[in-house]
Amino acid sequence: MSMIILNWRKSVFWVLMLLLSSCVEPYEPEVIQARNSFLVVSGFLNVNGPTTIQLSRTQNLSDQSMPIFEERASVFIEEEQGGQHRLWELGSGTYTISGLDLNVGSKYRLFIRTAAGKEYASDYVAVKQTPAIDEVSWEAGSEGLEIFVSTHDPKNDTWYYRWEYEDTWEYTSAYDTNLKFVNGEVVYREYGELGIYRCWRTEASKTIKLGTSTKLSQDVIHAYPLLSVPSNSSKLLYKYSVLVKQYALTREAYQYWETLKKNTESIGTLFDPLPSQLTGNIHSLSDPSELVVGYIAASSVQEKRLFVSNDELPKNWRGTYPTCVLDTIPVAEAPDYFETGYNMPVGEIMPPMGTVVTDYTYAKKECVDCRLFGTNIKPDFWE
Repeated sequence: MSMIILNWRKSVFWVLMLLLSSCVEPYEPEVIQARNSFLVVSGFLNVNGPTTIQLSRTQNLSDQSMPIFEERASVFIEEEQGGQHRLWELGSGTYTISGLDLNVGSKYRLFIRTAAGKEYASDYVAVKQTPAIDEVSWEAGSEGLEIFVSTHDPKNDTWYYRWEYEDTWEYTSAYDTNLKFVNGEVVYREYGELGIYRCWRTEASKTIKLGTSTKLSQDVIHAYPLLSVPSNSSKLLYKYSVLVKQYALTREAYQYWETLKKNTESIGTLFDPLPSQLTGNIHSLSDPSELVVGYIAASSVQEKRLFVSNDELPKNWRGTYPTCVLDTIPVAEAPDYFETGYNMPVGEIMPPMGTVVTDYTYAKKECVDCRLFGTNIKPDFWE
């Protein structure tokens, strides 16, 4: 009797599982498939350097095509009391102007006229002076290199901050070579030709970093955790550098960036905040009901650079290289291996007491030519 009850329970279980699995259907919210192409405005008005604005259009999440840039637009910076500065197009929806001298006591806005004749403008915004960065510091944490930034405003007039950074690191390919394949044969690299063994790579930050001192009695930010680099990262093999850029924000600009951060970085679990309406300060003058994405602020920029050498880090930290294998081929087979550029020659092999090359060692190009991942031109700022 007990065996019959057990078999009955098993049958009910599998029937329920079958019903549940058959009820699951893919769900695609309508908003993901919406046929809208809203203008996206990225950038800010730089008081003490070049101003760069990028114009693009929104796309559906399922759209795998290239980004849509807003090209051939007329872009101006306008002063509330009159006066206008034109930004010049560089291509790919990028517009810039250098040597802009904005009056701290005035207000400015961004004005855009697209090639289709539509007009957009931001609110007039006051110019914020960004206080200097006090220190960019580091420490060897349990998981890797931790980078911090500290600042303060002696006038107690900032309170809201945003940071960006560019990190640069020195690295090498797995194998060094003084050979190259040219016109069907392996030859020596020319004297004075830059090597392809040692390179540098720079990457810009991809996350939004915000800080506020409003809960303190003084406008002070101490040791804000800016980024971390894992202890096994190839960035730490030789020398690592980070350039920190600091921007002062108004309360409204801070709220915009905070909402953008939540909408882009904090979604993925049941406990994350729901996406909220991203309201910027840029509006369509041609159609007030049209949504425009972006926020224009005006401020100066403060920068500070930090260097960290490998010999300053814990000795047990070991950076990782890509897996590379060195192999050998006869000289006669060199064109077959090197013509496509997938492989590259590394060294020559001669028999004992011989003077004629019989074989070449070789490896994949990514293991020999460091330029695939960066540049072999040493940055001007590199120490």
